[in-house]
Amino acid sequence: MKVGKKWLILALLFLILNMVIATQYATTKVGYEYYIVHPSDANIRFIGSDNSSDSIRVLRVIGDNITNVGVKLRLGGNLTTNMIKTYTAAFGIVNEETHPVNITHINVSSDNHTYLRIWLHGDRDVNGNSTTNDPTTVYMWNNDTLMNASDTTAWTLAAGNENSNDMCYNISDRPAESVNTPWDEIAHVRYSTDDSNVSNSSIADFVWVQIAIDIPNTADDLSLHTGTIWIHLESEDD
Repeated sequence: MKVGKKWLILALLFLILNMVIATQYATTKVGYEYYIVHPSDANIRFIGSDNSSDSIRVLRVIGDNITNVGVKLRLGGNLTTNMIKTYTAAFGIVNEETHPVNITHINVSSDNHTYLRIWLHGDRDVNGNSTTNDPTTVYMWNNDTLMNASDTTAWTLAAGNENSNDMCYNISDRPAESVNTPWDEIAHVRYSTDDSNVSNSSIADFVWVQIAIDIPNTADDLSLHTGTIWIHLESEDD
């Protein structure tokens, strides 16, 4: 049987067209790795300081401290209306990254009114509710209101040294200005009670978080109040 040239040409064109528009598939791969560590040993880590009403640090571990590792703040015991309870160093935030990190803002989410007031400041044992008491203080949260805008820098954590055993008051002289952050075997967090002062933002690789529970003369309800404190950070690394 003879095949016409026209049909042969059409068949070749059809074959070539299918070769051109055919989908191409390929497979490749890349490995990755990361470590899951305790919140007191992370690159941006939390440390305890003040004790709560049960004589254990406000900041403490959740879970078994082995696989179910998290931390929480136990603020106060049984509080009531017209009461203010303040922890000048409820916890600390320490930077272990090798570049500065900015804290932009802090907000709190809860099903209740938070009744929390939050500041960042550099003097652990001084009430940072005003710049008169502590010139470094920055007001971050007032009950249900954001006090430091999300597009600003509230505090700059200076570059860390990737060592969760210590923190530094002035990284320009790390050997002289560093203090240890040892392990608390009861709260299962690292901590510091050193009272040296951070003179201003950006020179220390840590900051203290002051929290006041300020309950008005009328409360939303008499119950357990829980929520989450969100700390927003951004890197200065280029």
